[in-house]
Amino acid sequence: MTTTTPAVQSSPRTGKPVTLSSRRRRKGSVLLTVLTGLIAVYSLFPLAWLLINSTKTQDGLFSSFGLWFDDGKFALFSNIADTFTYDNGIFLRWLGNTLLYVVAGAGGATFLALLAGYGLAKFDFVGKKAVFAIVIGAVAVPPTALAVPTFLMFSKMGLTNTPWAVIIPSLISPFGLYLMWTFSAQAVPTEMLEAARVDGAGEFRTLFRLSVPLLMPGIVTTLLFTMVATMNNYFLPLIMLKNPDWYPLTVGLNSWNAQAATAGGEAVFNLVITGSLITVVLLLAAFLSLQRYWQSGLAAGSVKE
Repeated sequence: MTTTTPAVQSSPRTGKPVTLSSRRRRKGSVLLTVLTGLIAVYSLFPLAWLLINSTKTQDGLFSSFGLWFDDGKFALFSNIADTFTYDNGIFLRWLGNTLLYVVAGAGGATFLALLAGYGLAKFDFVGKKAVFAIVIGAVAVPPTALAVPTFLMFSKMGLTNTPWAVIIPSLISPFGLYLMWTFSAQAVPTEMLEAARVDGAGEFRTLFRLSVPLLMPGIVTTLLFTMVATMNNYFLPLIMLKNPDWYPLTVGLNSWNAQAATAGGEAVFNLVITGSLITVVLLLAAFLSLQRYWQSGLAAGSVKE
């Protein structure tokens, strides 16, 4: 009987033996680090461009290099002040509208996804497989494909040019429902639910007192996805809303950007860039504030078997 031993060489730095497998792992680690660094640069490059150019005046955007600051002219704070005061402070109205759509739309979508996903995961009923097929099919349908039919339906109901035209479609999140469905099936032990029912606890009490703490990672993940989808929603508010007072930030900032192409319109590219930076900062703040609930939910969801 013969045995094979891995090739062993001495390290030129330490003199310690280094096996072939450890050298391969080291090369793989270096390659993974390089790829991660490239992805990080690709992801942070637009944010860096946004931050640098938000410090420039309207003239400085065209007279200086795009990836460096304008010499002697740091206009970030003046741009922020002008953004909030331009056109009678309409940016604050757009910001409030966006918060309304996020709280009502994304929050409502997360709550409905929690109820539906938990029910589909923990209860058996006729047609469950058909519902699963419908949910999977709905995930594959892009939201823009439903924008025009939704507009026609809401126009018949007289809900266009109202906040309901944006909030109601945002309440349906097939991906969030599917995420809560799969997470509920794994995170909530069936034995715990049966024990709670034996003790006389109702279904809603069992859900909100026992299951929700275990589902917190999935709830926060669904909330983050729906928040990003609602804040990035552009086409639906564009066709639903005519009154600028109900615009979200996406449509409002694009209307500022389009002013330069209209006859007699004022170019305010510096305000568009600064407003975009404020929007990104708000989204980052939401992620950071929800991160602790995410981590605490991960700890609460651990079940020892």
